[in-house]
Amino acid sequence: MIEIEPADAYNQLLVSHVHPADWINPTPRGRYNLIAIGGGTAGLISALGAAGLGARAAIVERHLLGGDCLNYGCVPSKALIRCARAARQVQLAPNFGCGGASSVQVDFAAVMERMRRLRARISHHDSAQRLSAMGVDVFLGDATFSGTSTIEVGGRRLEFRRAVIATGTRPSVPELDGLNDISYLTNETVFSLTQLPARLLVLGIGPIGCELAQAFRRFGSEVHLVGRREALLPKEDPEAVRVILRQFEEEGIHLHLGWQPLRAERTGDARCLLIERGGERRKILADEILVAVGRRPNVEGLNLEKAGIRCGPDGVEVDDRLRTTNARVFAAGDVCSKVRFTHAADASARLVVRNALFWGRRRAGSLVIPRCTFTDPEVAHVGLTRAEARERHVEIDSFRVALSDVDRAVLDGEELGFAVVHVRRGTGRVVGATIVAEHAGDLIAEVTLLMTRRLSLGTLADTIHCYPTQGEVLKRIADSYLRTQLTPSVAGWLRRWFAWRR
Repeated sequence: MIEIEPADAYNQLLVSHVHPADWINPTPRGRYNLIAIGGGTAGLISALGAAGLGARAAIVERHLLGGDCLNYGCVPSKALIRCARAARQVQLAPNFGCGGASSVQVDFAAVMERMRRLRARISHHDSAQRLSAMGVDVFLGDATFSGTSTIEVGGRRLEFRRAVIATGTRPSVPELDGLNDISYLTNETVFSLTQLPARLLVLGIGPIGCELAQAFRRFGSEVHLVGRREALLPKEDPEAVRVILRQFEEEGIHLHLGWQPLRAERTGDARCLLIERGGERRKILADEILVAVGRRPNVEGLNLEKAGIRCGPDGVEVDDRLRTTNARVFAAGDVCSKVRFTHAADASARLVVRNALFWGRRRAGSLVIPRCTFTDPEVAHVGLTRAEARERHVEIDSFRVALSDVDRAVLDGEELGFAVVHVRRGTGRVVGATIVAEHAGDLIAEVTLLMTRRLSLGTLADTIHCYPTQGEVLKRIADSYLRTQLTPSVAGWLRRWFAWRR
């Protein structure tokens, strides 16, 4: 029986949906067209997609259907981030002529209860009952390969024509002296908190660490953010990182960048982390330590060797069509990809359904996958950064507009940020973009469409945008691009034309 803390009505409802205690695995129905191993986003989309097309499909999950996204990732974290944003808005209310307070009293228990309530409500979409009703055979238990075209679950043997490994990842824990001797949090346990830690130390400066550091600071925790690198969000454009850095400093997050963790220990009732930089040492005391330093693939217990499937440090090895070294078996999502987002897992699963069931030749390398870090403001990106373009010797022209030049952003009091779009020099073909804005994750979709459909940046200038909206930042960028097309020779021709027409 699986339990999630706290064992309240909402978590009980969640478990009843995604791993019901009374679930009886079905009798296998002969050979399956597709079996998905793992019940996260990639597995769910693969199994539901196959069943929806009329294939005989099954899914195997050993823990909770819905995977990290529903249970420990996107859903609970964004619920917390929304509450944290509300707290921040109360603080900023005087800027809009409304009452506010420099110190906001947050009912953390109510925040977490709201998260659990909404997560339980959403969990119906990933429930065993719904999957079964849609034609997917649901097996709860550990899957292990028993051959190149068979797996075993709970003592039952399942045959498949095609299978997809979609077992995802789990938190990576650094080999840090003393860390295992103290209790620490990861994304799999932080959402079980019911009391706000007065002092929170976040180890890791990637998206998870930054998002939760800002949220807990807004709830009222004293937050220390520790990272080995000198800059936050190492994959992002340096200009975007500088915006987030200034925001974190303004909100009072203590940043320890470029510091090497040496040892963790207990000091009375507190946890202590010893860090070092350039010979200087510093001790940080905290009530909780959140470890957010990366992910590692879930491949243990699958018996991949029995099926002739190779696996490396980054997960299951696949080709560009997401086939493993066993031609009958594919992989999708975080377990085989360095691009670890829910929407990327969704896209790769759709590719697998096409390639596995219909001899498709769609390639993962052709997918245009945006990303977004849900700090406030958000940082969204798609395609190449300036640095990546230089590394690949791609000559680009960049077009940038600050949010402070967009009317709606000024009116909303959300001027912090910018948008920049990179096009291949001499063409309007978009090769990358970065947006820093309150809702950058929504805005980046328009640029992603341009890249997916190979449309010119000028297309956005021809697209009518509602006024006033923050989406106008992209239209203004497109207008800037079109102005560059007015070369001196074209301008001279136009002057002669209008002189003749007078």
